[in-house]
Amino acid sequence: MNDRLKTIWVFHGEGGRFSSGVFTSIEKAEIWIDRYKLSGVLTEYPIDEGVYDWALFNSFFNVKKESQLMPNFIQQFTCASQDHYHYENGIRDN
Repeated sequence: MNDRLKTIWVFHGEGGRFSSGVFTSIEKAEIWIDRYKLSGVLTEYPIDEGVYDWALFNSFFNVKKESQLMPNFIQQFTCASQDHYHYENGIRDN
């Protein structure tokens, strides 16, 4: 790993409105998730870049209609191409 962190892992607990943990590695995140037997989704996010821009740059998403250029769309945008894992009671779903 180079000395500049390029991604982080964000945990969003089941039923939560906001994320409940941010980690520099999946290993650290999974230790915390297991310790408290949490359920939710752990997702890898780029640092210093919005997911919308990241998905466009990496060709994971292409704008197909004008509404996809609007703030409401961009502020709610997520991308299935982001690495993500689901957990139930602290155990990763396979």
